[in-house]
Amino acid sequence: MGDDSVITINFDKAVEITQSRLRAERKPLLEAQDVLFQRALESGADTKAIVAEKQRLRDITKISVTTLDELKGLSA
Repeated sequence: MGDDSVITINFDKAVEITQSRLRAERKPLLEAQDVLFQRALESGADTKAIVAEKQRLRDITKISVTTLDELKGLSA
C-alpha cells in the first residue's frame, strides 16, 4: 500500500504568519530606535540614519518574495 497523502502549503497563509513573526521581531527594534531618536532630538544630533532604519523596519512586512525558501529567510 502506498501513501497517497500530500502536504500542501498555503503560501498566502505562510506570508501572513511570516508578517506576524516579523512584527513581533521588529517591535523591540522600533522601540530602541524611538529612544535613539528622542536622544538625538534632545542633543540636536542628526536623525537621518535613525529615520531610515525606522522606515526599513516598517517596510519589513511588505513581503514581495515568491518562494517558500525566500519567505523562510526573512528577518527584521
